[in-house]
Amino acid sequence: MEERGEPVSISGETLDGEQLSLDELRGKVVVVNVWWSACPPCRAEQPELNEVAEEVAGSAEFVGLNIRDLSPDAPQAYARSFEVPYPSIYDPDSRHLLALGLTARTIPATLVLDAEGRITATVRGRVPSKGTLADLIEDAAADA
Repeated sequence: MEERGEPVSISGETLDGEQLSLDELRGKVVVVNVWWSACPPCRAEQPELNEVAEEVAGSAEFVGLNIRDLSPDAPQAYARSFEVPYPSIYDPDSRHLLALGLTARTIPATLVLDAEGRITATVRGRVPSKGTLADLIEDAAADA
């Protein structure tokens, strides 16, 4: 296993109005998907993200990070329309995105965190396939 950085620690209000902290998910692999409701590649990859999230439920957690939307209305409609099975932190000013070392020009983006909360993989742009994401999750779990 190569040397990893410090654990990622972000928290905020979800689109459902609940508080969520990545610190609470320590002990499991966590997938963080950065998205915007009007982003065509985000929309294209969402069904596959949903499938993988359901396949790994119990062994890995998914968390969305919604950026750019100026009110929670559009991302809430997106989550309902795509039947997103996991919560998303609402980050309209992208402060959490910047904490992850990404910029608002890099969406979609998907990060895989190991059980200690350290970034093991970053996919900038659309995830190439369900298999790729499943492999990244498996690799992060194996390194625990």
